[in-house]
Amino acid sequence: MEGGVDSKLLEICGREMSVAELGSGKYGCTHYRRRCKIRAPCCDEIFDCRHCHNEAKNLLETDLHDRHDIPRHEVKKVICSLCDTEQDVQQNCIACGVCMGEYFCEKCKFFDDDVSKNQYHCEECGICRTGGKENFFHCNKCGCCYSNMMKDTHRCVERAMHHNCPVCFEFLFDTTKDITVLQCGHTIHWECVKEMQQHFCYSCPICSKSICDMSSLWEKIDREVASTPMPEMYRTKMVWILCNDCGAQSEVQFHIVAHKCLSCKSYNTRQIQGGPASSCSSGIAGMVR
Repeated sequence: MEGGVDSKLLEICGREMSVAELGSGKYGCTHYRRRCKIRAPCCDEIFDCRHCHNEAKNLLETDLHDRHDIPRHEVKKVICSLCDTEQDVQQNCIACGVCMGEYFCEKCKFFDDDVSKNQYHCEECGICRTGGKENFFHCNKCGCCYSNMMKDTHRCVERAMHHNCPVCFEFLFDTTKDITVLQCGHTIHWECVKEMQQHFCYSCPICSKSICDMSSLWEKIDREVASTPMPEMYRTKMVWILCNDCGAQSEVQFHIVAHKCLSCKSYNTRQIQGGPASSCSSGIAGMVR
């Protein structure tokens, strides 16, 4: 195909399509539907998108010195998927006229045919986000965009998204997966949170604070402690604990099941003095960590 498109290809479902619409949603990769490929400025190779490049160049079998991510904003050339014409970054092919991505960001060198994501470019983040600009605000301290529903309630953590997910270690700032913000302010993939819950882990992997309202569990542990009297030799034994939720230190009666914070009534605690060290952690670890 050189300089034009066969007119027969323009007749789809009984209606005439414009050249720009041709092939919409039929090209791309597992990450994006688009009608172009990119030439990576770092290694001069052609890939469907930046994620395809990063996955290929960061395989475990790749030499450590050769692993790298593409500098997305430095992409200079794209290749039309319909006519294979290489050209400067732009939305419409200079040869066949096809629209290479219904959503196009010149700053991010980003193309995507699936506009149902409601993509928008955030100047403060410096990248494109999904979900509609009207539904999000940018927190300068956290350094990322959050849902408007969190505007007056979220706990700021400096550069909260500029780190790897504490479970799967993928960099969160430009991930394509859904992210959630824990009560403590730390961020994590939503799928990773669900996986933690499947293994009865309910505390933040970074700061150990409870990730949700645990009051119903604390009530169950209250009943378990009450129904498990300690042997006579341990009934007067006292230990010091540190509460992972409120940070308070308390001297409490030793119990093999768990130790309750005297300040906030949480059982998400750890023993810091008074041995044996396994007394507090072992009983509650499977339920709150």
